[in-house]
Amino acid sequence: MILIGQYDSPFVRRVGIALSLYGIAFEHRPWSSFGNADELRAYNPLTRVPTLVLDDGLALTDSHIILDYLDSLVSDEEALFPRYEPERHRALRIAALATGLGDKAVSLFYEKRLHGEVSAVWVDRCRRQIEETLGVLEASRAQSQSEYWFSQRIGHADIAVAAVLRFLRDVHSDLVATSRYPHLHAHAEKLEALPVFQTISQPFIPPA
Repeated sequence: MILIGQYDSPFVRRVGIALSLYGIAFEHRPWSSFGNADELRAYNPLTRVPTLVLDDGLALTDSHIILDYLDSLVSDEEALFPRYEPERHRALRIAALATGLGDKAVSLFYEKRLHGEVSAVWVDRCRRQIEETLGVLEASRAQSQSEYWFSQRIGHADIAVAAVLRFLRDVHSDLVATSRYPHLHAHAEKLEALPVFQTISQPFIPPA
């Protein structure tokens, strides 16, 4: 398999971490959807990352779809999303909130980066969405009594939240102080200390 995308993207990073935790061998091509658009287009006409090229040449895109595929390759006990309800939809909800927050953070970055005049209305809207989502995630993590979000074992929800918090800290440190959310802050610090998080990592590189 080939994973395309840079690890400063929380979406690429969560896939790289999952592949590593599953012990699935892969080649990493740290291509940018801007700087390497022509190379990426050969695999994915949307020129989006992450893109995962399977051994048969088929390319998957969107981190959730990729993780759903990877989960199908492992046993129920190994899968990082629960197979059964109600645990499954609870974990999916947290992962969806985290990735939605990541989408807002990325949109806000491009608003500031690409537009000569930044819309204050748009920035305020994104800030509110980010802060309110962080509040929901904080409350959920505070209620958990297990080592990780839903069990004693790391899952996709844990990874998604930590990866997005890292992106938010690196890109929008002046917008939201994640230290205001102590349970999320502790969660991210704990995961970032894991060897796999330190290996599947890179400083944020703004697109050229």
